[in-house]
Amino acid sequence: MKTLRVLTGITTSGTPHLGNYVGAIRPTVRASRLAHVDSYYFLADYHALIKVGEPVRVQRSTLEIAATWLACGLDPEQVTFYRQSDIPEIPELTWLLTCVTGKGLLNRAHAYKASVDKNNAAGLEPDDGVTAGLFMYPVLMAADILMFNAHKVPVGRDQVQHIEMARDMAASFNHLYGEHFTLPEAEIEAHVATLPGLDGRKMSKSYDNTIPLFVPRDQLRKLIMGIVTDSKAPGEPKETEGSALFQIYQAFASAEETAGLAKAYAEGIAWGDAKQRLFERLDQEIAPMRAVYDELINDPARIERTLKAGAEKARAMSRPFTERLRHAVGLRALDSTNRDTPAAKAAKLAAPVFKQYREADGQFRFKLLDARGALLLQSAGFASPRETAQAIARLRQEGAAALADLTPLLEVLGDMGSVATALDHFKAAD
Repeated sequence: MKTLRVLTGITTSGTPHLGNYVGAIRPTVRASRLAHVDSYYFLADYHALIKVGEPVRVQRSTLEIAATWLACGLDPEQVTFYRQSDIPEIPELTWLLTCVTGKGLLNRAHAYKASVDKNNAAGLEPDDGVTAGLFMYPVLMAADILMFNAHKVPVGRDQVQHIEMARDMAASFNHLYGEHFTLPEAEIEAHVATLPGLDGRKMSKSYDNTIPLFVPRDQLRKLIMGIVTDSKAPGEPKETEGSALFQIYQAFASAEETAGLAKAYAEGIAWGDAKQRLFERLDQEIAPMRAVYDELINDPARIERTLKAGAEKARAMSRPFTERLRHAVGLRALDSTNRDTPAAKAAKLAAPVFKQYREADGQFRFKLLDARGALLLQSAGFASPRETAQAIARLRQEGAAALADLTPLLEVLGDMGSVATALDHFKAAD
């Protein structure tokens, strides 16, 4: 039985390159074969609209990324593989989450803050050129995750904040309308390789230094021969440290093969010979997948059928779940039974709530809100979620008596009477 639900998406804004393959595609395909994992893979074409204004490019990228994932071994029979825009419940959930998300939370999003900082540095209005799409990006990402109640979301360290924001939105919704969402966790791929590009910097479309994954064989060789190296002549020992050529080879080769190239470096292998060795090793892994990719890319109708089938599989979950959410927020048929009786509603509104979260500085914090969402207390930063949870546990178990010890660890402490009343609620419940 599959017990862990994992969700991964790729924005359809460009052509997959070797860095995408090593850092995201290859590890996620391998993870999709684990017996205990229920995997969701999607093409994030709504996200592409935030930064790409070329319709043909979005369409082409969607085709290329879908073909790449399938060519690399993703089995649509074993996973749920779909296009984001084929799930109309996702934008609806985005709106529901928007209505429980504080603007202050979105103000702290890294991408938005970076745009504001750039404008301020240039002497422009803070929001110059900032679209509502960019500002609302974290809410759409949260909807992607929460729609399928994913337990784990594999991300790079720069994306952890978005998962924390999704948790915050889910907790806010749950507090208002009952327990509907699982709080997702970021799964940081600490050991996934980051490949250098042709110029030695990180391989990125932004630097125009990428090696497309499925270029024809001759073009792949030409690109590899163009990798920047130093001026050491044949026979001179060469350093593996900092060598883009060596790092790319290492990401594809076995430990034995890597040791062999390191030995050749020490013995003064010519750069042309080292590049030829890299080309042969890459082509050994890529060529069989390239043949499948070329077949798929020339049959877009086949990919379209695969994505439509995946969307129906996904909507078998998203449709009934959205109906449940609609009912929860009051979007109901007028002749339906009102399950929120006055007594039940009063009991729900009487409950304060603790929220635990992680800030952009990496520190863990918690806050206590009353039934109306007003802030009663907020902690200073803790080094770990465990320390945060221990402080919350003391407040829940000891009530206001714990405040004497914990006050130095609090940044905000509201009216003591209100705080004590809220904490007494937890003591009584325990």
